[in-house]
Amino acid sequence: MRFSKLRLTGFKSFVDPTDLIIGDGLTGVVGPNGCGKSNLLEALRWVMGETRAKAMRGGGMEDVIFAGTTSRSARNFAEVNLLIDNSDRLAPSGFNEADQLEIVRRITRDVGSAYKSNGKDVRARDVQMLFADASTGAHSPALVRQGQISELINAKPKARRRILEEAAGISGLYQRRHEAELKLKNTEQNLLRVDDVVEQLAGQLGQLARQARQAQRYRDIGEKLRLAEGMLLYRRWREADDARLTAEQDLTIRLTQAAKGEALSRAAAANRAEAEEGLPPLREEQAIAAAILQRLVVQRDSLGDQEAQARQTIERLVSRIQQLGNDIDREGGLNRDAGETIERLDWEQKELAKASDGHDERLSEAGALAREAATILEAREDHLTQLTEDVARLSARYQSALRLVEDCKRTLARAESEGAAAQQAQDQAGEALELAGEGFEAALATEEEAREAVEMAEEALAAADELRTETQALESAARAQRSEAEGALGAIRAEVTALAKLLERDTAERGQILDALSVAPGYEKALGAALADDLRAPLAAVDGPTGWVALPAYARDVPLPDGVEPLAKHVSGPEALARRIGQIGLVDSDTARGMQAQLQPGQRLVTLEGDIWRWDGYRAWAEDAPSAAALRLEQLNRLEALKQELEQVSAKADGTRAAHETLIRRLEEVTQADQNARQARRVADQRVADAARALSRAEAERNLAEGKLETLGIAVTRHSEDAMNARLQLAEAETAQADLGDLDAARAGVEDVKQGVEAA
Repeated sequence: MRFSKLRLTGFKSFVDPTDLIIGDGLTGVVGPNGCGKSNLLEALRWVMGETRAKAMRGGGMEDVIFAGTTSRSARNFAEVNLLIDNSDRLAPSGFNEADQLEIVRRITRDVGSAYKSNGKDVRARDVQMLFADASTGAHSPALVRQGQISELINAKPKARRRILEEAAGISGLYQRRHEAELKLKNTEQNLLRVDDVVEQLAGQLGQLARQARQAQRYRDIGEKLRLAEGMLLYRRWREADDARLTAEQDLTIRLTQAAKGEALSRAAAANRAEAEEGLPPLREEQAIAAAILQRLVVQRDSLGDQEAQARQTIERLVSRIQQLGNDIDREGGLNRDAGETIERLDWEQKELAKASDGHDERLSEAGALAREAATILEAREDHLTQLTEDVARLSARYQSALRLVEDCKRTLARAESEGAAAQQAQDQAGEALELAGEGFEAALATEEEAREAVEMAEEALAAADELRTETQALESAARAQRSEAEGALGAIRAEVTALAKLLERDTAERGQILDALSVAPGYEKALGAALADDLRAPLAAVDGPTGWVALPAYARDVPLPDGVEPLAKHVSGPEALARRIGQIGLVDSDTARGMQAQLQPGQRLVTLEGDIWRWDGYRAWAEDAPSAAALRLEQLNRLEALKQELEQVSAKADGTRAAHETLIRRLEEVTQADQNARQARRVADQRVADAARALSRAEAERNLAEGKLETLGIAVTRHSEDAMNARLQLAEAETAQADLGDLDAARAGVEDVKQGVEAA
């Protein structure tokens, strides 16, 4: 078999279709570490039927699919094509139809692998047998991987034997032998299942017999039930017939009554027709009365409305009359007041006329005095106005100075309070900065501890994973040994059961002496030929039925011819067979022919193959008439050997089962340890993430505290400057207020001038 080309698509690092041309002679691939040289050999083994993911350096078979990079997306399948030159037509019959064979293996995620040969779907076993017949394959020593040379040097003879078998071209035969063994095991399992089915069917026979009896009883009950149903139906029919006759009589009576009712109905219909003929005039009179009633109702409603309007008009007129009476009383009072006013004015006119005598002289004197007083008053009012204006200006300046002083005091107090608050906030920010720094250092230490925990968890996880892998390998080997031991135990147990059943079925009712014999292995045919069907007779008493009776030994022993080995050396059994077995000799075929004439009465010669020569000249060959007794003896010996082997295999199976269960428990413990390590790794990762978040928060809080401290420092400086400016402005305002003079004295002077003006 000669490979000509290997094509890879999506297999591990070969994401793009890649062809490897394998020409005549030596084809090599040279490159640095990690370039994918080993992937080519793994692709070759994979397409030839490799089923172990570990051999592909992966955790699962889907790991051979390109998993993607930062710049290339992952593939959903991987495919490897192997082109084989078959121009010599040396391939097996199923693949020997073309000069070239194209073997394709394709794996798809979540689907599995599929094989094709020249475009046709084939099984994985077919592909493996194809390469096994060519003395190669996925597990062939011809495919040298890393470390395999040292393995071959240190290999056991069994492993080296595989190399010689492949060199001899018989590895395919061993593969087929393995398949045949698997088929034999399956057949043995099927035989066991057949025995179970036979036992189940035997149990079902009794059940079917019971069911047959139940069915017969069911048929008998069914006959009685049908008879009872017939009687019941007949009785119901008679009752129904009687009911029919009664119903017919009732029907006749009802028909008579219906005829009478129909006559009464026709008479009522005639009366109704007459009443309907007199009904239209009455309906017309009813319509006229209804129209008159409607008109009277409308008139009544109109008169009611008019009555309500009249009552409202009367009430309005009565209230108007009362208002007019009130107006008359008010006008009378006004007339009386006007008369009194006229009388008072007349009296004042008379008094003024009396007072007007000498009025002109006094008027001129009063005018002169008034002009002089007006001049003085005007001068004093001007002085008062000037003083008032000065006092107002002074008061305004004084009020402005007071407000300036108060504002400066408030500004100073506010600046001092805000400065104190800012100083306090600055102190608090400093403390917060120290706490944030301590938190940052603690978070940094926590993160370092968490990262150390992650490293420790990673180491523990790697150790647990490695231990789990080793334990899984040991468990797989132990499971294979257990399966092999249990398969062998099942096969032996099945054979023991079958032989026991066969021997039990062939056992006579009263027993047989054959079952009481013990013959050495290999001498069954000889004993069976010598005694034949006599071995099937039972032991019997002296006066009992047919069978073997124990007799004393011969008074004089008749020896066998010289050179003949007695068969009794290899047989042990009841004393009743001592005389018979003692006269049987064991020889080979050539010796027996010359010794048959030397035999004494009752003696006979047999071979290990079952040939027999008797003293009376009778001779029989084993192949002409095989002895059933010999076969049963062989079966008995086989059964005994199988029982001993069953004990050994059972002990071995128990040992492998115990070892497998121990490894299962160890694997569970290792798996639990691996899960614990993974949980510890997740906890450590969570701690790292929490520590990183805490570190970020601490750093942010520290930066925030530093910024806040810097801002508060600027605020304290600004408030100090504001307080200093407020103190300077307060001093200037107090100086200006002192320079203004006494405002109360100025106001007292204004009051004196005002009193003088008022006195004047």
